[in-house]
Amino acid sequence: QVQLVESGGGLVQAGGSLRLSCAASGIIFSSTGMGWYRQAPGKQRELVAFISVGGFTLYGDFVKDRFTIFRNNAQKTVSLRMNSLQPEDKAIYYCNADGTLHTPTGQYWGQGTQVTVSS
Repeated sequence: QVQLVESGGGLVQAGGSLRLSCAASGIIFSSTGMGWYRQAPGKQRELVAFISVGGFTLYGDFVKDRFTIFRNNAQKTVSLRMNSLQPEDKAIYYCNADGTLHTPTGQYWGQGTQVTVSS
């Protein structure tokens, strides 16, 4: 059974930083593409960042060099470092697994972690 457990969300002031982490189990992590998505109220879920098995990365256009995704295969974790957060970054952030560079959205999802940015 695949489990993705996110942590690290919370409340931060505009301009601040957060680091999200996702611990994976039930998958061969080193062979699995991993990503982060987010969904704000009333909006569709969108890609934040993706990292392939080989370490190649994709980012949503809105990221603009503020976020960095990285993976630790030994610990089976994928993390998202978010800098220069703005109120529009407020959303539930979801960990995603089993995507590819061609199709970043995989079939497995975590429960999500809330990120709130105050102005």
